[in-house]
Amino acid sequence: MCASRTVKSSFTACTSAPYEKGNIFNKDPLRPKKLLMHKSEIRKLTGKLAEQGYTLVPVEVYLKGSLVKVEIALAKGKKLYETSGRTLRRKTCAARQSVISR
Repeated sequence: MCASRTVKSSFTACTSAPYEKGNIFNKDPLRPKKLLMHKSEIRKLTGKLAEQGYTLVPVEVYLKGSLVKVEIALAKGKKLYETSGRTLRRKTCAARQSVISR
């Protein structure tokens, strides 16, 4: 017996500028865009996204013919202690600059 599964991926948080010379039949610029990927790629990415802290990030968007191609990357967010150290460095640099400018 063969089971049929629909495996789909879509790009939801992306806007595209509406075609200026178009008419009322233009597509909605906020609609989710369908990503064309192999089923094994989708399964691999959904497995990684199920883990905590991973997300997909669009790295590059370019046109090739009539298609819009998106290069995506799997990224992991920063830990809390990494961000707090960074903000501390920014504050100290800003304080130094204010002292120097006086």
